[in-house]
Amino acid sequence: MKKEEVSSELLNTLTADVDPKRDVLELIFELLKTGIIVFVLAFLLRYFLIQPFLVDGQSMMPTFHDKEYLLVEKLSYLIGQPQRGDVVVFRYPKNPSVSYIKRIFGLPNETVVSDSNKITIKNSANPQGFVLSESYIPSEFNTAAFTGVDDNGVFTKSLKDNEYFVFGDNREHSSDSREWGPLPKANIIGRAWVTLFPLDRVSIHKRIKYDVSIVTSSLSNLRTLVFLDR
Repeated sequence: MKKEEVSSELLNTLTADVDPKRDVLELIFELLKTGIIVFVLAFLLRYFLIQPFLVDGQSMMPTFHDKEYLLVEKLSYLIGQPQRGDVVVFRYPKNPSVSYIKRIFGLPNETVVSDSNKITIKNSANPQGFVLSESYIPSEFNTAAFTGVDDNGVFTKSLKDNEYFVFGDNREHSSDSREWGPLPKANIIGRAWVTLFPLDRVSIHKRIKYDVSIVTSSLSNLRTLVFLDR
């Protein structure tokens, strides 16, 4: 059997090219590159898609509880408009450094009327108005306007372009549009999307369906429809 011969020149070409200083620099470069990519992705996710918030207070009970940890999604309002019934987190108009969470009832160019635990919305499509049935609020909760009412106990507010009217679900313990006026669209951060904590309240929050009573001639003559109001 013929023995194979390997020249010393070939062995020299197979010698590992070891440069510790260069290897360390390459490692540092790769770590920096990975860190920058992770930072950019986290920045885009945090400021353009999803943002975490902690509920502080009882204004949205029983839907959201104090100390509930939420994820707020922003994509819906980058590609579309806020909808009636959306629970939104926004910068408080009187102090933008503070964030509030409330539910949208009135849309731009509508009129919101609150009378004896009943909310009526008037717009160009329904000039006589339609009444919203808030089935997600327990019957023992008082949903009257309380503040800003006239002598008959009726609250009325008309909205302009890019203005929204928001209520807390827990009306008796909520500072909202009744107190400080319409919410500008520019102040809206995003829509409450997921509850992550506490674990017994983990859930995905979908847009609600309202039972809507269309006013045809008077508040005693109503035609009831069920639809996802937009």
